[in-house]
This record gives sequence, C-alpha cells and structure tokens, in this order.
Amino acid sequence: MGGEIKQIFEILETNARATPEQISTMTGIPAAEVEKTIKKAEKERTILKYKTAINWSKLGEEQVWALIEVKVVPQRGVGFDAIAERIYRFPEARSVYLVSGTYDLAILVVGKTMQEVALFVAEKLAPLETVQGTVTHFLLKRYKEDGEILEGEEGIKRLPVSP
Repeated sequence: MGGEIKQIFEILETNARATPEQISTMTGIPAAEVEKTIKKAEKERTILKYKTAINWSKLGEEQVWALIEVKVVPQRGVGFDAIAERIYRFPEARSVYLVSGTYDLAILVVGKTMQEVALFVAEKLAPLETVQGTVTHFLLKRYKEDGEILEGEEGIKRLPVSP
C-alpha cells in the first residue's frame, strides 16, 4: 500500500466523518481518487465500519465492562478458531482476541450490571465444551478508549522537569 493511500486510512481512523474533499485538502490526493479508494475499501471490507465513540456515563447510562480471560482446549484441525467463532457470535462479546500467556482468549464484554456479565460467563461462556476456565476482570474506570480521553483534560499536559 502506497504512503498516500495509507494517509487516507489514517485520517479516517481518527475522524470517520472526514469527507473526501477534506482528505484531499489534507493529503493532496484528488478528491475523486480519495472517494474511489474509500468505496473500494468498503467493498473489500478493509474499512469494516464507521464508529462513534460515546462516553455513556455523561448521559447517565452506566455500563459494566469486563475483560474475561478464557483457557480453552484447541480443536484438532481448527485450533482456536472454532471456539473463538462461537464466542464472538454472542452479542455480549464486544471483542475477542487470541492472546499469549496463561490464557488463550481475551474477551471484552459490556453489560448493564455486574450480574448480567456474571450470568454471561456462568450460563453461556463457561459451559462451552472446550472452555477449561475463565477469569473475569471488571474494569473499574475507563480513562481512554479508541484514542479518546474519557476523563480529565483533553489537552496535552507537560510533565514537570525535575532538577
């Protein structure tokens, strides 16, 4: 992928609302070429979706986030892919990753209450035949998500210089 084309994706990744004309101004690539590149990327699923990051707590909507580590038995011929697919099909699973370390999969789950998350683990996740164990980490506070600061000042703070 050429450097110019990469610039289009970098801009869209930080601002999904950027228009082809705005991207053209920022990169020097003709707007028609920017639009063609975006349409092709959407068709080929290089661009998966456009997303708005919302700080739900500012709207009074509390959410419980949990990171769940899962130890599984890989299946012959498909490894971790089959169990990962079963898990990512659950609507509660926001993200599913194959990870290194003690556990095999990391799952980001969002629910309305801690009990809702716990029920997901107890009733849907743990009973799966290849799941050997789980560890649930509830996220107590989110400071930054998808590159956006959720709490505190948005500006860059300088660190104090020590003598």
